Amino acid sequence: MEERALLPHLFRTEYQKLVSVLCYLFGIEHIAVAEDIVSDTFLAATELWSVKGVPDNPTAWLYTVAKNKTKNWLKRNSFFQQKLMVDLQHNTPQGEEIEIDLSEQNITDSQLAMIFTVCHPSIPTESQIALALNLLCGFGAQEIADAYLTNKEVIYKRINRAKEKLKEADIKIQQPTLAEINDRLETVLKTLYLLFSEGYYSTSNNAVLRKDLCIEAMRLNYLLVEHPHTNKPVVNALLALMCFHSSRFDARLNDTGGVILYEDQDETRWNRELIERGEYYLNEAAATPTITKYHLEAAIAYWHTHKADSGEKWESILDLYNHLLILEYSPIAALNRAFALAKVKGKQQAIPEAEKLQLTGNYFYHALLGNLYTDIDDHKALQYYETALQLANSPADKELMTKNIDQLNHKQNN
Repeated sequence: MEERALLPHLFRTEYQKLVSVLCYLFGIEHIAVAEDIVSDTFLAATELWSVKGVPDNPTAWLYTVAKNKTKNWLKRNSFFQQKLMVDLQHNTPQGEEIEIDLSEQNITDSQLAMIFTVCHPSIPTESQIALALNLLCGFGAQEIADAYLTNKEVIYKRINRAKEKLKEADIKIQQPTLAEINDRLETVLKTLYLLFSEGYYSTSNNAVLRKDLCIEAMRLNYLLVEHPHTNKPVVNALLALMCFHSSRFDARLNDTGGVILYEDQDETRWNRELIERGEYYLNEAAATPTITKYHLEAAIAYWHTHKADSGEKWESILDLYNHLLILEYSPIAALNRAFALAKVKGKQQAIPEAEKLQLTGNYFYHALLGNLYTDIDDHKALQYYETALQLANSPADKELMTKNIDQLNHKQNN
């Protein structure tokens, strides 16, 4: 990796690990201290590496400097001497120096503890996501704001609100008990699901950022799969869903950032390794009689890794959407079901199913009806596409609707 790209890469991969370990050591009320120490570590790397060059093992260098900065902080800060050091020394054998454990196992344990802390039910969902992106994934406020198409002041408020909630509730960063895992796992998975969705379906035009969001959600999900207490079928189902979706990530956009519809995607650009991993996790998820929305969505995504249209494929997808809507209704799932219905029963049957949803302020609703009415009533199709164009947020969606409108106008004029 080029030196210029190395430090940003290490910041993305190591920052959140170091913060998690220090928060695990200090407690949630000292998040700011942990973040300051780790930020100082990366600042030192920026300054020294530009002069002396990159060390042979840059990750080990960061860990050593972070350890030393932490020990120096503990020695010189009076609050820590009077309060925190008493607790830390109580848990340290007499005569031994307090150790900053940056072993792989402690990093994993710290991150697992942080996941369940960040996803505490006392924190509003939007603040959970912002805090997860910031603390667990190392995203800055501006990057999170870009993903959410808002300004960084809003994100700062969400993050600080979440931190204050944790302090007020005196939430401890510790390994979750089996009872806490059972109580909070649903919230944890929902947070990871929303984090992944923000990357995969984001209206941000920053393709690199969008992909990074998906990768971080998958990394955190993988931590859960690797831990014996959280390696549950539902966790595997969510990871399978992420693998299947992300396998088609690079095929969804063209070189200019425009949307490539599913039927037009180049199958050779799909990541076969991710598809195989998804199949593995989906099989692991089957080890339960309980079916969740993640099982059903993963199965739908599995069928979308088979490019060729077939009766079995679309009938299976339609059946899965029927079960999903019974289990947990959502308007978007209902829209997707209408598309699957068109594939199985024809557009004429799908149109009334879509129209009865009355999602008049939704871009996807009008885009779908534009598609369904094409070749049946092109005038109506044009109206729906024009409304979709007005509702589109991203340049890629605007470009797609403009293309559809141009094609229909050309067809009507010839």
